[in-house]
Amino acid sequence: MPQILFLPNKIILPYGAKIHTKIGETILNAALKNNIQIEHACEKSCACTTCHCIIKSGFSSLSKCSEKEEDTLDKAWKVEEKSRLSCQAKIGKKNIVVEIPYYSSNYTK
Repeated sequence: MPQILFLPNKIILPYGAKIHTKIGETILNAALKNNIQIEHACEKSCACTTCHCIIKSGFSSLSKCSEKEEDTLDKAWKVEEKSRLSCQAKIGKKNIVVEIPYYSSNYTK
């Protein structure tokens, strides 16, 4: 069972978290099932960037990024090479490390 390590985020997750999830589960769904409240204003439809996350380790294990996701990510604040929308990125067989940015298109902290 793959593991997701969420790095600390002083607003959403001050101490970070380590969770186990199923292969094929999205990062967002795994987080929500474990009471990690990642923003998702478009209700997981790949229409906003509020669930933007940065994959610090294990990026290649995730599902491929669709063209729609790439186009949506172009609108995210401080997008990085290993940025994904957590509502779209499905977990593979390897463990991953995720950073939840302190900002989104909905708010800045």
